[in-house]
Amino acid sequence: MRTWLITGVSSGFGNEMTRQLLAQGDRVIGTVRKRKKVKDLIEKYPERFDCQLLDMTDVPAIHRVVSEAFEQYGEIDVVVSNAGYGLFGCAEELSDAEINHILATNLTGSIQFIRSAIPYMRLQRKGRIIQISSYGGQVAYAANSMYHATKFGIEGFCESVAQEISQFGIGMTIIEPGGARTEFRYGSAKVANLMPEYESCHAFLNLLDASKGLAPGDPVKMAARIIESVKQEPAPLRIVFGSQALKATIERLEERLANYRTQTDSAALTDSTCP
Repeated sequence: MRTWLITGVSSGFGNEMTRQLLAQGDRVIGTVRKRKKVKDLIEKYPERFDCQLLDMTDVPAIHRVVSEAFEQYGEIDVVVSNAGYGLFGCAEELSDAEINHILATNLTGSIQFIRSAIPYMRLQRKGRIIQISSYGGQVAYAANSMYHATKFGIEGFCESVAQEISQFGIGMTIIEPGGARTEFRYGSAKVANLMPEYESCHAFLNLLDASKGLAPGDPVKMAARIIESVKQEPAPLRIVFGSQALKATIERLEERLANYRTQTDSAALTDSTCP
């Protein structure tokens, strides 16, 4: 039986992972903002589902929840930073409050959650950290600037931290799903106060409307693959879910490489000629 600590288990990947893990006999410490959304799990698995209230913008609470989890259960095998949401709108359409909140939740909250777990995992000298990102951590689209800022940011953080903690037997995996049929798109996504001047950038509204067609990703299959990934050694740094997401990611990376390769001579012009 593995013990998992997962943020944001009331919906989406966090909820699906929790249901699959509990069904297979594992223990889950799961965080939510409202317990009523997981009332059935609390009642069905009173011995193996530990539901904790947590707002990811509350840094002291993040430290407390993580510390109490490790102190109560001794060792935690897998820590999953999953909580987050999408914010749609062009940069000019977003309010300061909207920008600050998504940064505090998706980026700062995820960073502090992982930082809180590292000292305990370092002492136990084993474990896996999983960060739920998005292919939007590699590919950017108009009217998604702040969401991309959080995902590009957390991926850079995790890639660096992975190099720091590998010496302690801790693996790090970044999950990059494509569009999935979860509440992330059809319930929790936030939309800015849209301006007519940016109407040409508002195609994302169709993505948020289930009547216009569902996303291709199956959250049940994705959750199962995340769970299976902890068996891989060494830990894969990145895993992409969805054929469309993988295609878009490869295309964008190839575009970047082609652009960088045109700069070989010009980049060298700024090298020092002094020995």
